[in-house]
Amino acid sequence: MAEDLFGAALADRLRKQAPLAARMRPASLDEVVGQEHLLGPGGPLRRLIEADRMSSVILWGPPGTGKTTLAKLIAGATSRAFETLSAVTAGVKDVRDVVARAKTKLAEQGQGTILFLDEVHRFNKSQQDAFLPSVEEGLLVLIGATTENPYFEVNAPLLSRSSLFRLHPLSPDDVRTLLRRGLEHERAEADDAALDHLVDRADGDARVALNALEVAIALAKGRVTLAEAEAALDARALRYERDEHYDIVSAFIKSVRGSDPDAGLYWLARMLEAGEDARFVARRLVILASEDIGMADPMSLLVADAAARAVEFVGLPEAQLNLAQAVIHLATAPKSNGVVAALGRAQGDVKDRPAGEVPMHLRSSGYYGAKKLGHGIGYEYPHDDPRGWVPQDYRPPEVAGRTYYEPSDHGFEREIAERMREREPGRAAESGNTPETAT
Repeated sequence: MAEDLFGAALADRLRKQAPLAARMRPASLDEVVGQEHLLGPGGPLRRLIEADRMSSVILWGPPGTGKTTLAKLIAGATSRAFETLSAVTAGVKDVRDVVARAKTKLAEQGQGTILFLDEVHRFNKSQQDAFLPSVEEGLLVLIGATTENPYFEVNAPLLSRSSLFRLHPLSPDDVRTLLRRGLEHERAEADDAALDHLVDRADGDARVALNALEVAIALAKGRVTLAEAEAALDARALRYERDEHYDIVSAFIKSVRGSDPDAGLYWLARMLEAGEDARFVARRLVILASEDIGMADPMSLLVADAAARAVEFVGLPEAQLNLAQAVIHLATAPKSNGVVAALGRAQGDVKDRPAGEVPMHLRSSGYYGAKKLGHGIGYEYPHDDPRGWVPQDYRPPEVAGRTYYEPSDHGFEREIAERMREREPGRAAESGNTPETAT
């Protein structure tokens, strides 16, 4: 009895000193703000919760979007036993203990068990495998919550046995609704400018918004003004988890490829502000210089390589300028994927066509006895010709006449195309082959 009284008193005091976001946690689905696509009238997750028909699910979304709140609402709505673990502190032994209790409840009371595993991505493969058999046989219904892309972090067998629900950052209107509720809860008032600032800085994170509001209320002598809001939440914390990394890098490359220097600079700034490795950014630019620009502007590769060397030689923060210069040069350069296409065609012929022998006139003749074998005989030295080139075969017959590199009409490749057209009749006459584009 004394222990129950002590536990109740402790729980009451913890509730009173909990952060505002925890004290305002919704007690019903109707109180949840946001996630209308899942929890609105007829929403799939709402129907499952209200019917107590939950199957294993993965809740995936940024911090502060309601994953833990949904788990608590499920706990209050289900007739099944509800177990909670955090992958941050739990281990395989804890999972085995949950499985053992689930077996006992099912055998003795006919009661199923739901396991809420927060931060599921923190469990490694072997730890996730520990409860996979229980999920497969239906002993446990798993509700996993993660901020990381589950396709990267959750084992494929476990993911295939779960429904994936993606939670989105709250809209500005949703965040404003929560802030007004918070003001009402705390019996406080705030200027519209203060709320605007908190909404803007929260980036769709309900927890950040409410915690910042609580700090602003504590700082204010009366009504919360913009000054208190700025003091409570002045720095914007950028989300940059693994899936954001891939998405932002993708947007960065596509912006530079799309010849938009401003977009390229924006994504570069996002990456650097979030702590992305500048060497990684530089490597991507070096690749892009050949992949998306190539011979349309051969200088681009030199510029990208120079920026990469500057990152190593100068380091951050100064090397940000070198990266920015490279981004601007590459974004504004003429574009061509001719290098990629040419290499792909050549590789296709290497894989699909017979590997012909090196023609005799191209073989090495720099050793004793080579000429007796016929090596090098018939080779014409291009520098002996006034034109600086001679029409002769440089490939085995199996791929003679095949065209791999087709210059575009962009930038420097226009000049290359003209030069190649001037030489093409001589090459065709010498080889006796009609040029054939490799596909």
